[in-house]
Amino acid sequence: MAVRQIVSKVNSKEDEELKKFVEKARIKIKVVGCGGAGNNTISRLMQIGIKNVETIAINTDALDLLYTDANQKILIGKETTKGLGAGADINIGRKAAEEQIDEIKNAIKGADLLFLTAGLGGGSGSGSIPLVARLAKEMNILNIAIVTLPFLMEGKHRAENARIALEELEQYSDTLIVIQNERLLEIVPNLSLAEAFSFADEILANAVKGIVDVVLNPGLVNVDFADLKAIIKEGKFGVIGLGESKSEKRAIEAAEKAISHPLLNVEVKNGKAALIDIISDPSITVRESQKVIETVASRLSEDAKIIWGVQLDKNLDGILKTLVVITGLEKPEYFKVKSFKKRKEIEKYLGVEFAE
Repeated sequence: MAVRQIVSKVNSKEDEELKKFVEKARIKIKVVGCGGAGNNTISRLMQIGIKNVETIAINTDALDLLYTDANQKILIGKETTKGLGAGADINIGRKAAEEQIDEIKNAIKGADLLFLTAGLGGGSGSGSIPLVARLAKEMNILNIAIVTLPFLMEGKHRAENARIALEELEQYSDTLIVIQNERLLEIVPNLSLAEAFSFADEILANAVKGIVDVVLNPGLVNVDFADLKAIIKEGKFGVIGLGESKSEKRAIEAAEKAISHPLLNVEVKNGKAALIDIISDPSITVRESQKVIETVASRLSEDAKIIWGVQLDKNLDGILKTLVVITGLEKPEYFKVKSFKKRKEIEKYLGVEFAE
């Protein structure tokens, strides 16, 4: 982590050589979306303009894959499913991925950091994402799995698929971030089914893009790949939170929203490490940066490792955003139904009011 002035002008032959070295040393990041929800995340990332990242879509469903926007597509189970999907059978999804294991290896080869995304519960995503994580581990590729759990209304079969996939991901992923779709029903109970699934896809995409931007974009106070690795080494289970505010207390409010986001539903008080990225217009003060860091740190373990950075965006016009990645958490009870915050509290955290 370093404080620096951002200079884009190249003035000499030495600068040209340095520029070439920087390009050669740039870390390679790839994002793999497994199954329908994972493919939707990949398409969404392409739409919002993720840069300097290779996207890879994996699916048993040829039609779904056809309409996915990705740099690379891998149809798995060409013999097993004939391009017709896995029918919510995790064993078929796993077998399908094994059929194309060499293609998957070649696709992720060369990556320094690999993001894996899927909506667990179906056959393709639940069956293939653990295999990709296993390959990444065998190939010494740092990998972060960000997945969603099925809605309760999707039934016990999908819940069991998700449970099996999670157990396997715990073995192979360096960091596992789980988002519970069921929380959406508490926040926005009147969403249509299509809107609910779209919202879940959006959350996955924003989580991936947030971490990528932290690592790749130059900042006033810079966070690099080594910083991210230091955070990941602190523990298997993690969460990611996003918050923003434009009020006079924007620093504290943005930090509070990031670490108290209703969709996380995870206790962070035992977190061993946190990566904090502050994104603001150039008006941000030293004191505001300090408030963000102190607010997050106060919610974690006393000896938690804190790494932070600041990125400036003149287009934010008074808005301060905070992205927090917390690792080293105790294993969450993913399938335990817990009491939720009151609706008004949730609205306050999100900064919105939901229609009745």
